[in-house]
Amino acid sequence: MKNLLVIFNIVVWLTACHSGEDVAPQAEVIVAHPAVENVAAINALADEYVTAYFDTFPEQALLSGAPDSDPARLGDRSLDSLARWQVYQQDLLGKLDAIDVTRLADPAARITASFLRNQLESARDMGICRMELWNVSPTWTGWLAEFTALADAMKRGTPQQQADTLSRLAQMPGYVDTEVANLKEGVELGYTASANSVRAMLDLLDSFLALPVAETPFAIAAQDQDIGYQEKVAHVVEEGILPAVARYRDYLRNEYAAVARPAIGVDANPDGTACYRASVRYWATLDLSAEEIHRIGLAQMDRVMAEVSAIGARSFNESDPLVLLKRVKTDSEYLFSSRQEMVDYAEAALARAKAALPEWFGRVPQAEVVVEPYPAFQEKSAPLGQFNPGSADGSEPGKYLINTYQAEKQSKAGLEATAFHEAYPGHHTQYSIAQERTDLHPISRYFFLSGYGEGWALYTERLADEMGLYGSDLDRLGMLSNEAWRAARMVVDSGIHGLGWTREQALEYMDSHNTNSHELNAAEIDRYIAVPGQATSYMLGALEIRRLRELAEAELGDRFDIRAFHDLVLEDGAIPLNELAEKVQRWIDHLSGQQQ
Repeated sequence: MKNLLVIFNIVVWLTACHSGEDVAPQAEVIVAHPAVENVAAINALADEYVTAYFDTFPEQALLSGAPDSDPARLGDRSLDSLARWQVYQQDLLGKLDAIDVTRLADPAARITASFLRNQLESARDMGICRMELWNVSPTWTGWLAEFTALADAMKRGTPQQQADTLSRLAQMPGYVDTEVANLKEGVELGYTASANSVRAMLDLLDSFLALPVAETPFAIAAQDQDIGYQEKVAHVVEEGILPAVARYRDYLRNEYAAVARPAIGVDANPDGTACYRASVRYWATLDLSAEEIHRIGLAQMDRVMAEVSAIGARSFNESDPLVLLKRVKTDSEYLFSSRQEMVDYAEAALARAKAALPEWFGRVPQAEVVVEPYPAFQEKSAPLGQFNPGSADGSEPGKYLINTYQAEKQSKAGLEATAFHEAYPGHHTQYSIAQERTDLHPISRYFFLSGYGEGWALYTERLADEMGLYGSDLDRLGMLSNEAWRAARMVVDSGIHGLGWTREQALEYMDSHNTNSHELNAAEIDRYIAVPGQATSYMLGALEIRRLRELAEAELGDRFDIRAFHDLVLEDGAIPLNELAEKVQRWIDHLSGQQQ
């Protein structure tokens, strides 16, 4: 959507009165319609929010594929700076509350208003968690994972780009020291990460610090540049970044570990129960308690296990779902032989998916996606896969990061489904279409909502079966295993953070209900402990998208067009699930009205 700048003109012709008989002419007043005025006000607020967000956190522009307008700077994550940001967001929410959004005739403005409200309200509610005081995260929400992504994404082809990148690298030690200061304040106020997260983070930091300078992600990213620049990068890494990482590691090991909370659930922190509910709303854009999430997860697990039993009886001569899942992740017949075989397997699946897209989508992404393994130091604690968006101008492709850790222990069942989830027709398709819609407001093009985005990606794993993309029943079993994995996430995440589950209990449940290796399930559990609520967004979002599709199919009958439905879901970028439901219902009502 183009930004709408509406100018309100009040043209008053004033004539001096020369006598009592002179009459001033009527003022000619041109006033915009209130609905038009409200559209302008919504877009102005959204413009302000996007500008302020990327000004406060400039590195996030690069990581989200937005134009990197301040490429020499990292954001200030000090507690004072974050407090100012919270105040700003609430001031903006007050301005949004003053606008009558019920009079918005423009559908795009409705989407923008809904997205902005969700951002501001969920951030307000998440404030109760005080995550900035205890964010010891060995996974993608941690600062080390962010630094690794930045190292790969920062530009360095020109002298100015090299100078900007060196400036950002030089600010990383201060950024890490700020994280230590925030943790110390958290200890004083009674907010700590779990001892489990500290242990997992220490393992990750030790792996990182064991790397030679030349094998750090910062030096690797500079390998194709001139020697002078490589030497400058190596100097910043050796003299600045590595000592700062070591200071953080030493603080965790020597001081923080002794005061970290023994319990893995966030409900052990102050206001932890309220924090978990706020976290679910933040990530999934749905308001649910731990108990409700647990019940949904168990019900979905029963559904998936019934399908696993059916496919097992048909193709594997085994109808017991738990026995079958264990077999396909331990029997060498079903395991990969090498890291390269995993990459080749994913690339072949994505080639089929890309070719099939036009039959199922009216709009397909122009941007490319590449498959790339995680860095070696990161893979032990990384998820099975991750999508990093390409650049807004299309010069850099999207990346599907594949976890090839201990490939010989990983089952072939599930890899195709994960590839479809991360790339075509999942994240890369959804994110690239939003980026390529230059008429969308930037808040829809560059910001991500997990309930919508992860829900879409999980929805596409089963869609891929409709598209005929799976190579065999082993791969379809992998699709079901992935669904079981997402159902297990709901059971385990809510169990950990609301129902008192132990790590061992959670890991046992995960191991018995999917085809992931024990090591990868352990890394997944550590992720759920460090990032409460996010893991619920996948199944919750997918269920809602599937429900909306089934509703449209039932009400529209022969008029239902799957390509039109998918274009409808993707056309506005990420949106809250309640807004998606209203949008699909309006589409159904419109087509039903045409039919009458």
